[in-house]
Amino acid sequence: MKSSTSRPHRTLGLVVHPDRPVRDSVQVITRFARRIGATVIARRSDAERVGPEVDTVPAEEFADRVDGVISLGGDGTMLGAMRLVVGRQVPVLGVNHGHLGFLIEVTPSELEPALERLTEGRFTLEPHSCLDAGDFTAFNDIVVASAEPLSSLTLDLEVNGLRHGYYRGDAVIVCTPTGSTAYNYAAGGPVISPSTPAVALTPVAPMSGISRSVILGKDDHIVLRNPSDNVPLIFSVDGTPADPLQPGADLSIRLRTDAVDIVRFDVGAHLQRNRVKLSLLDLPLRPDQLVELIPQPLREQAERLRQARTD
Repeated sequence: MKSSTSRPHRTLGLVVHPDRPVRDSVQVITRFARRIGATVIARRSDAERVGPEVDTVPAEEFADRVDGVISLGGDGTMLGAMRLVVGRQVPVLGVNHGHLGFLIEVTPSELEPALERLTEGRFTLEPHSCLDAGDFTAFNDIVVASAEPLSSLTLDLEVNGLRHGYYRGDAVIVCTPTGSTAYNYAAGGPVISPSTPAVALTPVAPMSGISRSVILGKDDHIVLRNPSDNVPLIFSVDGTPADPLQPGADLSIRLRTDAVDIVRFDVGAHLQRNRVKLSLLDLPLRPDQLVELIPQPLREQAERLRQARTD
């Protein structure tokens, strides 16, 4: 963890979920900004989402103008916010308007006191690493798969110039510690502490070749090579499709440490929440089915409270 400073951010940038209701949180932030003499901006593409109280700027100017970023959404929105400020030493605060929110510590109801703690300097900065793959940056994972539906891929692995075998299966996941709780975890890969500068490579449904997860260090240069003469592969970066990996082409990947800083107020509480979330993921139930585990009297009481708030 890095130490915080007590200087309030002069310009706060908002990155918002494309469709979840976030206007209440935007209003909390703009009131806070007026009180401390700060400016709030967003990208022009988000103008309708943030409302008229927030100034908007062209997307290409956003990262250079902000002293801090507040993400209003889930982990996907948070990853997008982090990607905007890679290497700029601009802290990112996440407010969870999504579902699980592994990256995010603050809920909308906690936003106002969290902003107060920011002005008082009562927070730490948690550095996060990313994967650099040419023009692509992944804070979560890079996934390589066959371009043909229901087909397996063959992919060679090279580390620091040495061949380390091949994969044959449904896909190969390359993830950061942050991304280790996502697709990597679902595929049976290890959960890696954010404090560990490491990369995990996990095969999905391996048929032959490398069949277990491999953990590599921060200085390792990873090359994934498509050995085919005529079959392209596809890969995605944090869930977003990228250009195909053409026959004979390489995908060069390196870990970039300290790529961005996330604001943390209570590291212990955040880790405890994530342990609960991971435990829930091990249950063969959807979130709506988990509600059935709550005793009926408590569900009825919660419903009465919800109705009282809306009346």
